[in-house]
Amino acid sequence: MKTILVTGGAGFVGSHLCRKLLSMGEKVICVDNLFTCTGENISDLKKNENFSFIKHDITEPLDVDEKIDQIYNFACPASPPFYQENPVWTFKTSVFGILNMLELAKKNGARILQASTSEVYGDPLEHPQKETYLGNVNCDGIRACYDEGKRSAETLMFDYYRMYKTDIRIIRIFNTYGPGMNPIDGRVVSNFVLQAMKNEDITVYGDGSQTRSFCYVSDLVEGIVKMMNQDFIGPVNLGNPGEFTILELAKKAIEFTGSTSKIINMELPADDPKLRKPDITVAKEKLSWEPIIDLDTGLKETIKYFKDTI
Repeated sequence: MKTILVTGGAGFVGSHLCRKLLSMGEKVICVDNLFTCTGENISDLKKNENFSFIKHDITEPLDVDEKIDQIYNFACPASPPFYQENPVWTFKTSVFGILNMLELAKKNGARILQASTSEVYGDPLEHPQKETYLGNVNCDGIRACYDEGKRSAETLMFDYYRMYKTDIRIIRIFNTYGPGMNPIDGRVVSNFVLQAMKNEDITVYGDGSQTRSFCYVSDLVEGIVKMMNQDFIGPVNLGNPGEFTILELAKKAIEFTGSTSKIINMELPADDPKLRKPDITVAKEKLSWEPIIDLDTGLKETIKYFKDTI
């Protein structure tokens, strides 16, 4: 049994990861400040004797009394409404947070995985995006607190690797969806599904021709755990290469909910990426990983979750 610390472990992806690690027989310490969630996603896990929870903001140093074997760093708001609410704190979470976790990893001789993001590619000029692409990020834009924060965190990971031989892993996560999403987090899947369920107008920004690639959360978690437990340090893209326009997603939300919603167009937000599709060649070769849940299947499961919980 390994003792594994998961920051952001009460959030959407983090809670699924905690659940997966517990199912593998590991001991899990979940760390979260509950900024983007209430802790409901982990309420059932608190009954497990191998699970513990620490309410903590990782912009401050963290001391843990027991020996840590692995650290998964997922602490940072991932949706624009949340990370733009306090952009300075968002940036501090990425930069001060990873510094504190790297120090904890160094102290324990632990392996540490950083949850980076496709946002490091910005509004990409390369399509699909490979890990070698250096990106097209507007460092002065309203999304920069998140984009540049994650880029800085990757820099610090590699600097610790070079200076201190810290055992690092880096993943770049593309759009993820599924049960456990916060219904008010502003992500496009939850927005469309909830609007459709309420027969409200579906708000599509721009003309809807911008594309995204949607990965179901269970597929993502499989890739995350595989990445942690092999010798390749990354970075590696984790996402579903199936590419859909935002307009296509809106139509699917209406169809699968039986909604009478109409689609309306609104102004495209600043720096919103126009194209987003991962090249997962590296993940296939290094991790023997690729997603298996298609968008129709995953979207129906997500709709069922919202209908059962809201």
